[in-house]
Amino acid sequence: MNTEYLSVKDAGSEVALQRAADIISSGGLVAIPTETVYGLGASALIDEAVAKIFEVKGRPQDNPLIIHVHGAEALEKWCSEVPEEAYTLAEKFWPGPLTMVLKKKPCVPDRVTAGMDTVGVRCPDHPATLRIIELAGVPIAAPSANISGKPSPTTAQHVRHDIDGMVEAIVDGGDCRVGLESTIIDLSVSPPRLLRPGGVSIEQLREVLGEVSVDAAVYRKLEAGEQPKAPGMKYRHYSPRAKVTILDGTADNVAAYVNANCGPRTAVLCFDGEEALFNAPVCLSYGDPEKPETLAEKLFACLRELDREDIDEIYSRCPPKDGVGLAVYNRLSKAAGNTVIEV
Repeated sequence: MNTEYLSVKDAGSEVALQRAADIISSGGLVAIPTETVYGLGASALIDEAVAKIFEVKGRPQDNPLIIHVHGAEALEKWCSEVPEEAYTLAEKFWPGPLTMVLKKKPCVPDRVTAGMDTVGVRCPDHPATLRIIELAGVPIAAPSANISGKPSPTTAQHVRHDIDGMVEAIVDGGDCRVGLESTIIDLSVSPPRLLRPGGVSIEQLREVLGEVSVDAAVYRKLEAGEQPKAPGMKYRHYSPRAKVTILDGTADNVAAYVNANCGPRTAVLCFDGEEALFNAPVCLSYGDPEKPETLAEKLFACLRELDREDIDEIYSRCPPKDGVGLAVYNRLSKAAGNTVIEV
């Protein structure tokens, strides 16, 4: 397949957006930019198109998809039992990195929801994708536009590396601003439950909702037989080929551990200004722990940079576990298969 490359960063962007919308409405696949990561988009209402998403990604069939809509007016169209809190959250955080899980209407295909009676809905904060949704006239089902298990793509070049020739088009909308997938809050249960942390923190959610519980999958793997209610809950994700280990401790303790255990094919993910502490052959900084949004923005790009033949192991500094830092920790722990060493 010859993948079209559609830039929306110049005067011809409306033509490119219309082309992307036409492909989606006719059942094709298009990689689309969002503020979180690039998504692999298809019409959520065409079962065969949704099936192609799973095929291209190598995605397990029990891993549900999120549908992307143009605004809060779509909630009543695709969801039943929409609580008032959903509209309050939409008013505060949409467009933005927040997905709400609600009871679905029968018009949402079971393949999108992995056979469950709930669906995740989000309004992305990227003008190109909002326009594509508007032009296509359908909700767009879109997981991250990468091969399942690999670090999510935050640039169009990442997408081309993974799935060029496997989809009809890639829309280049620039680098992703947030860098991690959306927060997922389950509003079909009481109290609401955080299923996946992201760019909207649990502290922000509690300011609106009051009590919010945290699903155990945020911190651990689901057990055999447990079905994920949202993307990113069950399977090993976000991983380069190398083994990833999180080291939780002070900079000096982490450096001492790494320097005593590293070999010629070891890499380190550290914080800004710490590079000189480590003797590993490769050392990358992925941001400032005092500004966890910088860790979120750079994490996947750094993991992709370390996805090299000459690296067998990656030691990573443990991010803070509050605010947006919890989302960074969640993604790193998935990449590490929940391997965390306190030092």
